[in-house]
Amino acid sequence: MLQHHRATVASLHGVDPLSAAVTAAVWWCDPTDGAVALGSRQGADTVDAAACAARGLDVVRRRSGGGAVLIRPDAVVWVDIVVPHGIAPDDVRGSMIWAGRMWLAALADVGANVAGGTVHEGGMVGGAWCGLVCFAGIGPGEVLVGGAKLVGLSQRRTRHGLRIQGMVHRRPLNDDVLAVLAGPLPAEVLPEPASLPDLDASAVAGALARRMTAV
Repeated sequence: MLQHHRATVASLHGVDPLSAAVTAAVWWCDPTDGAVALGSRQGADTVDAAACAARGLDVVRRRSGGGAVLIRPDAVVWVDIVVPHGIAPDDVRGSMIWAGRMWLAALADVGANVAGGTVHEGGMVGGAWCGLVCFAGIGPGEVLVGGAKLVGLSQRRTRHGLRIQGMVHRRPLNDDVLAVLAGPLPAEVLPEPASLPDLDASAVAGALARRMTAV
């Protein structure tokens, strides 16, 4: 059920578990490099390639939609849920809420400080940054703590199943994000995500796997 995938960000996004029959699994994605992952509909001109290179960041594209996500191995915890159809609710919104509830429960299981945490069950919420940066908006299923987004989710589905990608910050990366985005940028302040500095990636991945086994 629990799989540990350690590779570059490009490789972790490039592998496609939905190209054939799917076995339910929780993927602990353990990146070996830093990168900006663009949403499937974002152009390469979303970021300044020279600024990314200067900061040691690759620029990759993921198959799921949404805004850009900046990934540094020490700063994020990345765990994906991969399931065949029939386990999660059979609609995008319902499956995201299902995943968000499992994330919130798993974080509580490992003793993370998620008191008062909630799973967003409404529609997309966000300002001028929402379409540009993933963690600037709030979508169905995403976990909030103190009104700030803690768990960001994105989804890809095929006839074989779905992959719900999840990420939590150990520390905010807004300075890096602002430094590599190509202008012009919104005038309003980029929202800062909630973070869990001491979150153990292997522990939360294991907790999610146990939650999955109980489904």
